[in-house]
Amino acid sequence: MRLIIVLAILGFGLAVLVVNHDSGQSFGMANEDFGSFIRLLPFAALLSVGLVASRRSLGESARQLAVWLLIMLALVTGYLYRMELQSIGDRLLAGLVPGRAVVVTTSEGAAEVILHKSLGGHFETSVDVNGVSVPVLIDTGASAVALRYEDAMRVGIDPADLAFTQTILTANGRAMAAPVRLRQVALGPILREGIQAAVIEQGQLDQSLLGMSFLSTLGSLQMQSDELRLRD
Repeated sequence: MRLIIVLAILGFGLAVLVVNHDSGQSFGMANEDFGSFIRLLPFAALLSVGLVASRRSLGESARQLAVWLLIMLALVTGYLYRMELQSIGDRLLAGLVPGRAVVVTTSEGAAEVILHKSLGGHFETSVDVNGVSVPVLIDTGASAVALRYEDAMRVGIDPADLAFTQTILTANGRAMAAPVRLRQVALGPILREGIQAAVIEQGQLDQSLLGMSFLSTLGSLQMQSDELRLRD
């Protein structure tokens, strides 16, 4: 019976909205507001039916009504503040899982990516290079994006096009690097095209580096204790 009541209410509301689609109003209300009202009506109807059918005392019915009202208030509040709650959840998850990028929008409307330090004390994350996810270390000391040989192969760089003509210093000592230009590099919503990079010879780089050829294009880069903020 309760299912029939819910379906009847929703069906009635849908029929009214279809009929009044062109006019934009139903029973003097905007169709969007009427649709919201119809979505809440089944809850109110079921609550009323439950109270009428209940043989409990007035005090027990009042307590039951209060519980339902609190549940409805919590659901409405969660819906209204869903974006803020999602942002809080992302920040919490980023703190628990270092390397996970949190994307927020500043008051000026710019995109900002927030990273937390890894257990090793570095800022690490994953970026999309030519559409392929690559784990990287944020390195302001690197003049350009530096790709491990294996990562370069994964993003579609042809080994035959590489000319290892540059000598660089890495954590493993001197190494040879081949200059390349990447079609796209994206960190969350921050996307850059035609980024200068270098492919490091095989076995000479433990992790790809997101260097200044990408970082210098940002609006700002701020380090706050264990947090790094990169603004588009």
